[in-house]
Amino acid sequence: MSGDTPYRTGLPPLRTRKKGSAQEVAGGGALPATVFAAYRRAEGELARSAPRCRLRWQLLAAIGQVESGQAQGGRVTRDGTTVTPVLGPRLTGGAFASVPDTDSGAYDGDAVYDRAVGPMQFIPSTWARWGADGNGDGRTDPNNVYDAALAAARYLCAGGRDLSNPAGLDRAILGYNHSDAYLRTVKAWYTYYLTGHRVVPDASDGSRADRPEPSRPKRPKPSPSKPSDDRKPGPGPSRSPSMPPTSSSPSPSRKPGVPKETRTPLVPVPEPTLTLPGGGVLPDAGPLTTGNG
Repeated sequence: MSGDTPYRTGLPPLRTRKKGSAQEVAGGGALPATVFAAYRRAEGELARSAPRCRLRWQLLAAIGQVESGQAQGGRVTRDGTTVTPVLGPRLTGGAFASVPDTDSGAYDGDAVYDRAVGPMQFIPSTWARWGADGNGDGRTDPNNVYDAALAAARYLCAGGRDLSNPAGLDRAILGYNHSDAYLRTVKAWYTYYLTGHRVVPDASDGSRADRPEPSRPKRPKPSPSKPSDDRKPGPGPSRSPSMPPTSSSPSPSRKPGVPKETRTPLVPVPEPTLTLPGGGVLPDAGPLTTGNG
C-alpha cells in the first residue's frame, strides 16, 4: 500500500464461450480455494459492520491479483498463512517511497527500512493501524490471507465510502496505490471477476492454481554420433530465461539476513492521506479514497 512501487501489471485473460456451457476462462485468473474463501468471508463481515460501503469480494480479488498473484497462486497453509513470506522491495527511496523501519523488523525482517508484507501488501505501520483477525485465531498476521483480506476490506471502506459509487471506488483503489496505471489495472481485474471466476485447489495442496495442459512424455534422445569430418556440430538453440510476465521493474538487491523477496515485485500498502514525494503515502496519515499494475 504505497505509491511509487512496482506491482503486477498483467491484465486479465480473454474469455470464450463454449456451446451449451457457462462462460469459460481461456487461461489465467484462477482463484485458489482458501484465498477465495478469505475474500468471501471479508465481504460478509463488511456487509454486517459497514453495509453502506457495499464492498464486493471481487474488488479484494482484483487487488489480491495485482498485489501478490493471489498469494502466489495459493501457496498458503490450511489456516491461510503464506508458506513463505510475501515481501515487497525495501522502501529506501529513489524509485520507491522512502519509509524507514517502523516495526524493528517484526513483520518484514528488516530493521532499517520497511517493506510491504503479505498477500495484500501492507506496510508494517499501516498494518499496526488496520490489522485484523479474519480467521478468529486471536492474532493479526499480515501473512495470513484471512487477516489481510479483512484488513484490506476495512481500509477500502474507511471514511464512510460507498464503493458502488464510481468516484468512491476510484478513491479507494488510489488509496491503495496512488497511480492511474494501478487504478486501471485493478479495475480491469475487478470487471473480469464480476463477470465470472474459477476456483482451483491451493498450490500448497500439491497443485498449481493455473495448471498447464499435461505435456506428452518426451522420447529419449539418441546419443549423438561423432562427426564424420573435422566440422563441429552446430550449436543448439539458446536457452534464454523467460521474462516474468507481470513484474514492472527488477527487484532490488537483497541484504544478508533479510527474507527473500517474492519473484514479482509487489505493492506496499500506503496510508491514505499524507503524500510522499513521487506519489507515495506515509503511514498513520488516515484513510484515503480516489480513482485511478
